[in-house]
Amino acid sequence: MMTDPIADMLTRIRNGLRIGRASVDVPSSRVKVGVAEALVREGFIRSFEVVEGEIRNTLRLELKYSPKGQRVIRYIQRVSKPGQRVYASFRKLRPVMRGLGVHIVSTPRGIKSDRECRRERVGGEILAAVW
Repeated sequence: MMTDPIADMLTRIRNGLRIGRASVDVPSSRVKVGVAEALVREGFIRSFEVVEGEIRNTLRLELKYSPKGQRVIRYIQRVSKPGQRVYASFRKLRPVMRGLGVHIVSTPRGIKSDRECRRERVGGEILAAVW
């Protein structure tokens, strides 16, 4: 049994980037699809798709690299953990790395980036930091 599936997803992305993989596969869930959608909207991954399986669906993430082959995601880390949840209002969500990065936030309106949260004036649980 996995205690933190989102941390597992972020670790798989981190490991895939380190070895230069074009894509990584992660067991699918609604929350993970929301995180993937936010990463695509912010330009950190190229795309994603849900691959239907016999037992369980898989989320395939297409990682993004620069034309020179450098990875776009330099840092990806879980912020809110099962043992210590981190919540913030939209007023407390400050730009990450002076706007070069984002926080992925779980809100009542879905999973959004910190930019979207400030624009829509909604807060929530900070899931991850990416830059």
